[in-house]
Amino acid sequence: MNKTWWKEAVVYQIYPRSFQDSNGDGIGDLNGIRQRLDYLKRLGIDVIWLSPVCQSPNDDNGYDISNYQDIMNEFGNMKDFDDLLREAHEKGIKILLDLVVNHTSDEHPWFLESRKSRENPYRDYYIWRDGKEDGGCPNNWGSCFSGSAWEYDNETGMYYLHLFSKKQPDLNWENPKVRDEVFQMMNWWCEKGIDGFRMDVISMISKDQTFPDGEVIDGLYGDFTPYSIHGPRVHEYLKEMNRRVLSKYDLMTVGETAGVTVEEAKRYAGEAEEELNMVFHFEHVEGDGELGKWTDQRPDLLKLKQILSKWQIELENSAWNSLYWDNHDQPRAVSRFGNDSSEFRELSAKMLATCLHMMKGTPYIYQGEELGMTNYPFSDISQFQDIESKNAYEELVLGGHISHERMMDYLRCKSRDNARTPMQWNNKEQAGFTNGTPWLAVNPNFKDINADQQIEDPDSVFSYYKTLIALRKKYDVIVYGDYELVLPEDSRIFAYRRSLEKEQILVICNFTEQEVRVTIPEIDGIEEKEYLIHNYKETSSMHQGIIRPYEAFAIYWKEK
Repeated sequence: MNKTWWKEAVVYQIYPRSFQDSNGDGIGDLNGIRQRLDYLKRLGIDVIWLSPVCQSPNDDNGYDISNYQDIMNEFGNMKDFDDLLREAHEKGIKILLDLVVNHTSDEHPWFLESRKSRENPYRDYYIWRDGKEDGGCPNNWGSCFSGSAWEYDNETGMYYLHLFSKKQPDLNWENPKVRDEVFQMMNWWCEKGIDGFRMDVISMISKDQTFPDGEVIDGLYGDFTPYSIHGPRVHEYLKEMNRRVLSKYDLMTVGETAGVTVEEAKRYAGEAEEELNMVFHFEHVEGDGELGKWTDQRPDLLKLKQILSKWQIELENSAWNSLYWDNHDQPRAVSRFGNDSSEFRELSAKMLATCLHMMKGTPYIYQGEELGMTNYPFSDISQFQDIESKNAYEELVLGGHISHERMMDYLRCKSRDNARTPMQWNNKEQAGFTNGTPWLAVNPNFKDINADQQIEDPDSVFSYYKTLIALRKKYDVIVYGDYELVLPEDSRIFAYRRSLEKEQILVICNFTEQEVRVTIPEIDGIEEKEYLIHNYKETSSMHQGIIRPYEAFAIYWKEK
């Protein structure tokens, strides 16, 4: 493996709308992020991944872009972006932009032209098809946001494809003019000085051009994934992107690749493939309830260990891992994988951080994760802003498939709005996020969970993350060491070993609120061992073979 800066970096994801409001309109903005750069510097992160900041009508909170080379009015202007980029760079922090090029907004000038007539020069920038003989949709595909993936357009009497909202028409990457436009735009941002791209649903840019019906899984619509994810030309397009843009700059690139397998990931992010640096896989966060993601089932640790270990081991010496528990599309990590009760929230937040940051790969911290922020106690559908959540409620509850009470349980567990509540800076009004009315309600627990209380506290979740990040910079074995799962059949303990030449680290994490007795022969007889990090104030009881509730630690030693 080659040593590179992006393998050694720690990334912090900012959802700008919810991070910091600087002008009192209740919406986070670029100048708000600038105000908090010293906080991020203090935490020790290396890279900011900015969720979309380009001009957008906000049907899907910025993932519907109407102008790729302008800033969303609510977030500021291009001068504000340039100032943020300059000040971040002055503090040694790089900026990763969110690249959304599977689709645009239906308010993008290309689409406004495209829908004018069948002969318009921009018509082929999007995917238009005639309906079936009976006038129905071209096929039975369902959208990711509920309903059909096709929208009928009265102007020209045809349907356009939208794998997400009907206000997010899919671009036609088969058209070389579309690729030219995208690559020119990317080069423009790179010349500005950005440091890389997180690529939204990039595995979906190539579609099977026969557009066959999909298998009906939920009784409503057909599954488009076999024909639109890892499509026939996706690697051809990414190699062209690399050749024409990415290879010209020293960038960090990570692709959001839903449905990716290890073998497919090696094609996207293999060291010799000349496509991307790494990908996000979703195996460990995919819902496996009868309604897909909509479930309140707790994750199964044996399955979680098996998935994460598979990615650690099978990408060894061929591709690079991205490491994350949550993001803007996932519920809060401590509520999902840990325990957000007052008794165990801090312990389990630190445990989850230990488990993730000691693995091989580039860690991603989602804003507020470093404070142990939790899911929101939603009580009514009117409290939601997320289009996915609202559409799912309408389809499943109003459609008579499940009860209101059951769906609310699912939304409290899995809604994307759990991650989008405003950042909790202090215990004052609106948690210091805004002096106006926030676009989404602040979690009522902000008086107990906020940055001001944690920054100076050496025992806080924030300080724990700060220590983990510092350890990564000190020990090569954390970044580059081999991975080996320990106690593979234990359903309560996640333990693994990292090794690089003579350096060894053993990581132990208890995912339960019970004491667990374990025997770990690997460290018997090793006298000169050191606890790199430990989430209990008291010394570990490991010598007695007892791992306490949500206990986590990493033991370091050198073999003789």
